[in-house]
Amino acid sequence: MRRRWDIDARGRGIASAEAAVPDLDRLRHAMLEPDWVTEDADAHLLPHVRRMCAERGWELTRAEVADAVLEVDVFACAATVRNPREAAFALLGTFAEASTHVVERSPDVGRDVEIFATTGMLEGDGDFAPHGHTVRIRVTLG
Repeated sequence: MRRRWDIDARGRGIASAEAAVPDLDRLRHAMLEPDWVTEDADAHLLPHVRRMCAERGWELTRAEVADAVLEVDVFACAATVRNPREAAFALLGTFAEASTHVVERSPDVGRDVEIFATTGMLEGDGDFAPHGHTVRIRVTLG
């Protein structure tokens, strides 16, 4: 049996996640629209990141838009963060919209974490037209 975590005794789960597939398909469909990712991600999203960094005493070391992706690097003192993944998701939570997909791409999960997120509003999610953002957040602990 291949364990799924350190104390896994079953080696298998209890159900599929099939119920979530239609929502994921809706996001995927929107992501394929040529003009779905909005302009000015730094103006719309970055103020929320800056606010959280200031509140938590974290340092925003880099923030720029490259190829329609808002790239954010944050340095956090280990005394202020339990783990870097938690900090990255907290930053994402400051601007995440109704539909969000996250992939972790971390070289060293114990000290650093990198997440890539697509977040947006889909047709029927609210008053505004469908739109989205792509964001890479890297948190480094020191």
